Amino acid sequence: MTGKLRVAILYGGKSAEHEISLQSAKSVAEVMDKNKYEIILIGIGRDGKWYLDSEQKLLAASGSGEITESENLLIKVNPGGTQSHLLECPEETAIGHLDVVFPVLHGPLGEDGAVQGFLKLANVPFVGADVLGSAIGMDKDVMKRLLRDAGIPVARFMVFAWLQKDKINFSQIKKELGLPCFIKPANLGSSVGIHRVSDEKSFITAVADAFHYDRKIIIEETIRGREIECSVLGNENPLASIPGEIIPKHDFYSYEAKYLDEHGALLEIPAKLPQDAVKDIQALAVKAYQVLCCEGMARVDMFLCPDNNIFINEINTIPGFTRISMYPKLWEASGLSYSRLIDRLIELAIDRHEKTNRLKSTFR
Repeated sequence: MTGKLRVAILYGGKSAEHEISLQSAKSVAEVMDKNKYEIILIGIGRDGKWYLDSEQKLLAASGSGEITESENLLIKVNPGGTQSHLLECPEETAIGHLDVVFPVLHGPLGEDGAVQGFLKLANVPFVGADVLGSAIGMDKDVMKRLLRDAGIPVARFMVFAWLQKDKINFSQIKKELGLPCFIKPANLGSSVGIHRVSDEKSFITAVADAFHYDRKIIIEETIRGREIECSVLGNENPLASIPGEIIPKHDFYSYEAKYLDEHGALLEIPAKLPQDAVKDIQALAVKAYQVLCCEGMARVDMFLCPDNNIFINEINTIPGFTRISMYPKLWEASGLSYSRLIDRLIELAIDRHEKTNRLKSTFR
């Protein structure tokens, strides 16, 4: 008995954000205190299979951007293509007791409540938002409606399902939202499938591409303002970090600007803001976090307009966790080191789990 907490880092997944997840997991594993934690690495391939990985396998995967087949198969999803056996777990790769699971999964089937529900059924503590907060945070349509109903400013938007795709009219969108406008898959992150369009030809292409990633898309007006991000941490009493600013060199903070072009954007931490603006941003970040039922952590992205109005753009319940990602960097600038941030997230996961398990589950 080592006395260490057994923490499983869960990464990869079937999402289009698979590669980013590998980079985040690598950073989390590297910074975790090996004197406190026994780390179990679990990778999910693009095919949905779960593997018990080693540190070498994670390093190789993060370099190639792909989890490869491994003899250490942990869970095989829907073997043989039948519906009668949804999961198969080989005995030789059983991992035993886990104290906490740290999902470092981005996008659908990782950040949307699916994995969180699985872990909750298994009665295992996990880092980050619960099922509801995860699902809300992933769906930009539901998220924005809840924020709007709570009186929190958001950009004007229109939503279209797959069955409505032939009824999307460029002239109507231009009239309602103006140009340029943004077209996004409703359920995805890391700027995958997002387009800024100014004419009908690019609009048609962007709509088709967004529907490649989701069966529901969202079209938003352009908000002209500074791109501000704020990290939030906590369960019942969340705290906000100092804000940072993203100054993109591209038309917007695209996937290329985030991950492919090392000069694609300037990250200014802390953002150059008057103290009153800092307080307003922090207060709005916490309010949005609570309205959207978040717990554990989230990064709140917003626009600060020239007239000092603030619009919430979106919330990310499993933000990027690489060493250069805004979420940990904002906390480092606020006085909380990356290593201590990981500790705190694990503490919050255990605390929520213990409180939940004290609830009554019977009338007697």
